Amino acid sequence: MLMPSRVKYRKPFRRPLKGRTKGGASVAFGEYGLQSLDCAWITARQIEATRV
Repeated sequence: MLMPSRVKYRKPFRRPLKGRTKGGASVAFGEYGLQSLDCAWITARQIEATRV
C-alpha cells in the first residue's frame, strides 16, 4: 500500500457520507469502471484488489 511516511495523525478524519451522486455515470478514462451500490468508504486494499 502507498502511504505517506510522516504524518501527524495516522488515521485520517472522515466526514459523514452524504449519499449517492446525481451524475458521473460516464467513464472518463479507459473502458471499465467501478460502480458503487451502497454508500461506504472504500479502502486502498479494496481498490488494489479490483486492479488485478
